[in-house]
Formats: sequence, C-alpha cells, structure tokens
Amino acid sequence: MFLIAGPCAIENRDCVMQTAETLKELCERHALTLYFKSSYDKANRTSASCRGIGMDQGLRILQEVKDQFALPILTDVHESWQCAPVAEVADVLQIPAFLSRQTDLLEAAARTGCIVNVKKGQFMAPWDMGGAISKIEQACPNAVAQGNVWLTERGSSFGYGRLVVDMTSLVEMKRFGCPVIFDATHSVQQPSSAQGVTGGNRQMVAPLVRAAMAVGVDGLFIETHPNPEQAISDAANQVPLADMDRLIAQAIAIEKTMQD
Repeated sequence: MFLIAGPCAIENRDCVMQTAETLKELCERHALTLYFKSSYDKANRTSASCRGIGMDQGLRILQEVKDQFALPILTDVHESWQCAPVAEVADVLQIPAFLSRQTDLLEAAARTGCIVNVKKGQFMAPWDMGGAISKIEQACPNAVAQGNVWLTERGSSFGYGRLVVDMTSLVEMKRFGCPVIFDATHSVQQPSSAQGVTGGNRQMVAPLVRAAMAVGVDGLFIETHPNPEQAISDAANQVPLADMDRLIAQAIAIEKTMQD
C-alpha cells in the first residue's frame, strides 16, 4: 500500500512544509511510500471563493517539498496546457473527478510521461473508467502495462448533497489492471450543503478507510491539515494532521491481517 496525502489546497509555504515534514516522518516510521499531494488551484468550487495560491507560486512550493524532503509529488491539472509545466515538478498528474471524461486533458497528461491518476467521476460507474484508460493509451500506448495509470474511487452522487461509497467499485476497477486508490476524505463530502460551500463528515473517514483496506486497495488518498477548521478548502472533511499516525497504523494493521 502507498499513501497520497497533504493539504487540500496550497494555502501558504509554512502549512505545506509543516505537513510534508510530519507526513514524511510518519511514513518512514511505518515503512510506507508517500506521495505528497496539494493543489495550487481549486477550480471546482461551490462558490467563487478563494481558489488557492496559483500555479506558478504553487509549483515553486511543491518543488521545495520535493527538494527538501525527497518526496514524489501529486497535484491536479484542470486544462490541457497546464500538463507540461506541471509535469516539470510533479511525478503524478491528477485528473479531477468532474474532468474524468475530458479527452484533451487525459491525452495531454498522458503525453507528459508522468503517472496519471484519474478520479472516477461521481456520476460514473466503475466500468466506465475503461473509456478514460483508452484515451490515455491513445496518447501513450502501454501506459497501463507501465504502471502509469491509477484509478481513484471518491464516492458516487446519491441525490442532492450526499455521496455514498460502493465498495464493489474498488473490485470492479481492479479488473483494468491499474493500481486502485480509495479517496477517503472526498468520499465523505456533502456537496453544497453548508451555506454555499461543500460540507462533510470527517468522522466517517476512518470507518471507510478500514472498509477499503479490508476490500483491498493499492493506495489511500487522505487530505490532512494541521488545523482543518482553518483550511480554505474542504475544512469539514480533511483529517487533522495529529490524527494521521493512528489512521495509518489502522490501515496497515488491516492490510497485514488480509495478507495472513
């Protein structure tokens, strides 16, 4: 198992560096591979609120994380033209769920040679991810065989303001031969439920992590923040950084049990 973790948005250098340092220490202690994640632009917002620090400054901070802590970097791309400059810093380009069928974006990400992590749209069935994979392989043949396509489950829309997680989706997507990741923090979002912002229920993160580990996943995606209540994005569902050690330990314990 590997871990993708970090603050939802790059708010400032200090928050990012503090989080990266803490996560690196935790993952080294647990012998766990860490991909540091944070977003320079939260383009998919419920309202026209603060979107983040911007690409240029955000990439400089992510490069500093990479240089200082020797961590691989994952971040989102929203438009095709962003892929090449972002790939100069990031090791993994992430396709947001709402953009998971955008052909030009998928192909541009694939052409960089980076790993492409495609988040399954909240509106998509797990078997529909075959279409995203085929678009990536049109631009980069054998991307799946090379391990350069990841698929992430982040919950499915269930009426208004609610997501549910179908754990069979994790099994279905494994049939594509790609690493499958469970996004535990976005899965507990409550879209547009909190007076113009997305709400959430972080109390459900740990139970869903335990369930996903029992089903069997290759990686976990968990957004975390030193003080989630002060976060500019996804404040309601990010995990407090102080709680990550226990959550990681639980996930690893379940993985070991399933392997015995």
